[in-house]
Amino acid sequence: MTPELVIDVGEQALKMVALISAPLLFSALIVGLIVGRFQAATSINEQTLSFIPKLITLVVALFVAGPWMLQLMINFTRRLYENIPNMIG
Repeated sequence: MTPELVIDVGEQALKMVALISAPLLFSALIVGLIVGRFQAATSINEQTLSFIPKLITLVVALFVAGPWMLQLMINFTRRLYENIPNMIG
């Protein structure tokens, strides 16, 4: 196994992590910004106020993007397992 191959597999894994985490992170970011603006406009300084909307948004995003995320992981794992003979020899 060459160093270039190790770096390539690591790069692909990092891209997968970014793709899989992006829908959840962006949805939590958007809801956090909306709740933050609401708190700033109403002068409500309760830290736990943003927790429930973010949690609900993450669950919805997981249900919506979950099949796509699972398919990405399955395809990546399948390609990785299929390339094991090429990586070894």
